[in-house]
Amino acid sequence: MKNIPNILTISRILISVLVIFVLLNGEELGISNPNFIAFWLFIFASITDFFDGYLARKFNLTSIFGAVFDPLADKMLILAAFIGLLCVHKASPWAVFLIFSREFFITGLRVVVASNNQSVSAGILGKIKTILQIIAICFLLLDWYGQNVILWGATLITLYSGLDYAIRYYKNIK
Repeated sequence: MKNIPNILTISRILISVLVIFVLLNGEELGISNPNFIAFWLFIFASITDFFDGYLARKFNLTSIFGAVFDPLADKMLILAAFIGLLCVHKASPWAVFLIFSREFFITGLRVVVASNNQSVSAGILGKIKTILQIIAICFLLLDWYGQNVILWGATLITLYSGLDYAIRYYKNIK
């Protein structure tokens, strides 16, 4: 039981590779609807994100590995999906660039926070951001109506949550 959250984190990293592989190579492999397969892989991996955190907190199974790799696995999954969608011309390059920029900036800021032995916890906006990104990816994968509106809504919330995190970090160091 002790390693289950970490196993889920590692599985999310591996599934991230599968998501982008299916999106980029599915048709050449004879998969009739690679977006649909990528959708279910993405959903499964997103569910592991919930369960690894839930199990780690509920049964006090937190670890340094989990603290470092869980958020990285989350970002790998989101970024793999967005890169795949970008390559198959289903996502706006500007939206993907802005989302990537926020993610890299906040990851860098977290390194600075950790190197100063400080902590700025993820806020509710970070959770909302993740949920909206997941919804946007699902809409894009399934080619549902309103997909671009949802993508840009997720992009705006992503940027806003990054600004919120940076402001909370700045207030924390003063």
